[in-house]
Amino acid sequence: MISRLIGGFVSILLGVSLIGPISTETNTAASTVNATGDTCTYAVDSAYIPCQLGLASSWGATVLKLVPGFFALGILGIGIAVTYGSLRDAGVV
Repeated sequence: MISRLIGGFVSILLGVSLIGPISTETNTAASTVNATGDTCTYAVDSAYIPCQLGLASSWGATVLKLVPGFFALGILGIGIAVTYGSLRDAGVV
């Protein structure tokens, strides 16, 4: 039972610490997608310039921005599974 709690705690701790970087990277990836779904970058004088097109109509960018929310739901599921397993081991459930 204690190993389940320790493993769950470590999993939740790692998951919560990764929400920020995952959100940053998915937003960066979504901002480099134009309305046709192609990546859009221009190199001008060896400088990286992403294009600024309307992303609200891009289905791929919209779905990509949902990834951090589903990742957070997965972390919540880990917490529920650890709680249920611990209660089942203790004979409460």
